[in-house]
Amino acid sequence: MHSTFKLGNKAVSRIGYGAMQLAGSHAFGPPKDPSNAIKVLKSAIEKGVNHIDTSDFYGPHVTNQLIKEALHPYRDDLCIVTKVGVRRDDKGAWLPASSKEDLINAVHDNLRNLGLEQLEVVNLRAMFSVSAPVEGDLEEPFTVLAELQQQGLIKHLGLSNVTRKQVDEMRRIAPIVCVQNHYNLTHRQDDSLIDFLADNGIAFVPFFPLGGFSPLQSTKLDAATKAVGATAMQVALAWLLQRSANILLIPGTSSITHLEQNLASAKLTLPPQVLEALNHL
Repeated sequence: MHSTFKLGNKAVSRIGYGAMQLAGSHAFGPPKDPSNAIKVLKSAIEKGVNHIDTSDFYGPHVTNQLIKEALHPYRDDLCIVTKVGVRRDDKGAWLPASSKEDLINAVHDNLRNLGLEQLEVVNLRAMFSVSAPVEGDLEEPFTVLAELQQQGLIKHLGLSNVTRKQVDEMRRIAPIVCVQNHYNLTHRQDDSLIDFLADNGIAFVPFFPLGGFSPLQSTKLDAATKAVGATAMQVALAWLLQRSANILLIPGTSSITHLEQNLASAKLTLPPQVLEALNHL
């Protein structure tokens, strides 16, 4: 099983870190313990993580400011991926923000709060539906990002919460290096998209790989944990790693213990009988 996959110009470890949980509840407001958030970020880098997923609408601004405080100046091999296309209201609701002005402001907010002159990867987050990909025209907002890329503010572009058709359409405007969609053991609508991206050398980054705000639960998953002597979450991550070599994981946590457990999943190989059971979950 390959331990790295190329994300833009960088070969990154296939288990990275998602920073969303470093903000307050549901990624809104500050964390209860900022010093712990700093420790988790530093620990992730010390343990070999070189792919961090974030966004300036987490908090908003909170996770990026924490990342800057903990890790700046950044290691040369660190790939920080952010996303735009969403804003938060004063109650924490997730709202579309894909006008030209919104996107330009979001890119500059990310640059400022991360302390960067150029963003490594920026994903456009489609918001035709908050919960799942829905067909809709992304040409105008993606063109704005492509123009910012040409200006040197963004190195690589990606997409999030999108359909195969949208991927095809946006690739005609500019190359993409990753797609970030909801996918895990029990949520597999993107199986064919993953295979298509793999054939084209494009990373697939599943968000909510462990179920998100509703953790994965299954008797088959419980049986698999007993068979391999690992936690349910480790098995769920290991299944994703074995699903396709282009899958990059970004499990989030505010706990160093859970961080270590997540990273240990990279060393877990599921035997054929366990894979077969999980494949039919």
